[in-house]
Amino acid sequence: MPIILVTGGTGFIGSNLIRELIKDKKNHIICLDNNFTGSLENIKDFRKKENFEFIRHDITKEILIEVDQIYHLACPASPKDYQYNGIKTIKTNILGTLNILGLAKRTKARILLSSTSEVYGDPKESPQKETYWGNVNPVGIRSCYDEGKRLAESLMIEYNRSCRVDIRIARIFNTYGPYLNINDGRVVSNFIIQALKNEDITIYGKGEQTRSFCYVSDLVEGLIKLMNSETSEETLLPINLGNPVEITVLELAHKIIELTKSKSNIMFMSLPQDDPLKRNPCINKAQKVLDWEPKTDLIAGLRLTIEYFRTVLEIL
Repeated sequence: MPIILVTGGTGFIGSNLIRELIKDKKNHIICLDNNFTGSLENIKDFRKKENFEFIRHDITKEILIEVDQIYHLACPASPKDYQYNGIKTIKTNILGTLNILGLAKRTKARILLSSTSEVYGDPKESPQKETYWGNVNPVGIRSCYDEGKRLAESLMIEYNRSCRVDIRIARIFNTYGPYLNINDGRVVSNFIIQALKNEDITIYGKGEQTRSFCYVSDLVEGLIKLMNSETSEETLLPINLGNPVEITVLELAHKIIELTKSKSNIMFMSLPQDDPLKRNPCINKAQKVLDWEPKTDLIAGLRLTIEYFRTVLEIL
């Protein structure tokens, strides 16, 4: 029975990943999280399963367990959360990644890092290819996350070069779907909650900035394919995982208003510092190496996400 560790397992992507992995009863899943942005509510439907265990732990501290695979997802991902305590975010990305890489080295486990499209910063080229080095402000308000993830990638690569640790790096683009935190602070959750409450929908800037939204089940499939891919020069280097269909933030707001039949108005606010104007993945490498591409249409995915948030608001 393979032992699979998921750090950040009570979070949005982590809990959705575990929900898929646990279907195979041959897998034993260890969910590790300090619940800073995650929630035990996200894992309540499988906490009592025999092939699952939860450990409350902060990965900036060493942990000694036996594992075969590691999905390293632990880190706040929304600007609101990672800017709340920038030093803690940096520690999570650096000390946390060092600790988990040490665990992988000792146990000879394969480790997959959930990196981010934020390593590209405010890109000067679009779509963004894995070979693009990015345009990141190293002293901006987002740098604790952007530069933290860039350094986490460097640590992964160096552990492979120096210690032969078997690594995978997924650069994850905007992802949405059920179990997204209601207070996440990013556009999909913000817009849906505001629309369901018939509140003003707040758009930063003129809404001309573009994003590409990947439904979470598609991303999970990509992560699992990447983890279980044959080791090669291509799989040891970063691979973009995201949906290449680009949409402006203003268009997204109008779609959500339409789907929710909301009475919300749109309110424009000033654009935050270093907010990227374009975010669109080139997924040619994922298509070639992993035979992966997203399948869920944006409207279908938004409908499912809206229904999830509608249920959450009714409970609250």
